[in-house]
Amino acid sequence: MPVDAAEYSAALRQYAAGVVLLTVRDDIDDVGTTVTSLMSVSADPPLVALGLAAEGYPAEVLQSIGSCAVNVLGAGQAILASRFASAGRPSARHLLESVPWQRGPVSDAIVLDGALAALDCTVHSVVEAGTHVLVLLQVEGVPVLADGDPLVRLRGRWTDGAGAPLRRP
Repeated sequence: MPVDAAEYSAALRQYAAGVVLLTVRDDIDDVGTTVTSLMSVSADPPLVALGLAAEGYPAEVLQSIGSCAVNVLGAGQAILASRFASAGRPSARHLLESVPWQRGPVSDAIVLDGALAALDCTVHSVVEAGTHVLVLLQVEGVPVLADGDPLVRLRGRWTDGAGAPLRRP
């Protein structure tokens, strides 16, 4: 029996997911997108995987360039997550005008100084998965590591680590 798409989406909205900002340094510009499908794969070697829309520009650029940064966002960064989740967004650098950042030593991608963690990565492999691609990333370094409450996506809303909805300041 086929699964109803609305029911499938409603079921997955019950699953809380951490929120990361994926950034890639393109030859022309910086590309960034909000991602909630990150998972740890292996500690030795250090590997993570994330899902991206196969037809999206971030997936295309990441596969072409071969390296990126994965910034783990904190509860205070919901507005930043929303900026990068919007369609038709401008350059990552324009969205980060007042946000301190640096370049990843391996990827040369944007690494947020205020992230809870940042992973400097190279693409290990890519697997086609329906409308998406699963990108396996080798972690080459951890240029940022801090304490704080994570930003979480639950039931279509940004929440803090305890599941409480975040309000706009």
